Amino acid sequence: MPPSASRRRFLRAAALAAGALPLVAAASPLPTLQVWKSPTCGCCNDWIEILKRDGFTVQAFDEGNTAVRARLGLPAKYGSCHTARIGGYVVEGHVPAREIRRLLAERPDAIGIAVPGMPVGSPGMDGPEYGGRRDPYDVVLVLRDGSSRVFASYR
Repeated sequence: MPPSASRRRFLRAAALAAGALPLVAAASPLPTLQVWKSPTCGCCNDWIEILKRDGFTVQAFDEGNTAVRARLGLPAKYGSCHTARIGGYVVEGHVPAREIRRLLAERPDAIGIAVPGMPVGSPGMDGPEYGGRRDPYDVVLVLRDGSSRVFASYR
């Protein structure tokens, strides 16, 4: 085979391999989601199960979340019943899995995202005991200065 034919074959193979790199990166596993919560909180456990079904690996700590929320720098006004950490971000409360994935994909300069309080209808707060009720809520992006802006709205 002439040298130019094998060079063309090599360049073609290299171009195909380079084109596949974004697919490999997209398929890379999510970092582990660490969650701090009360050992008796049912809605926290429900939220964790939802995230596991969505492909997240979860490590739970049943020691409460107030101290870790403060340690991670999230202002108390964004508080909820559980605090999580993933990929260098804080995730507070009943945040939908798709917003966590979006946070990790977009990588904004922020502390993290939060669903303050415990809105009925949010993931983990949507069991049969709520009778199908769905209250509107926002997922907020908490900026490094403690301010926030709406990251996603659920109506």
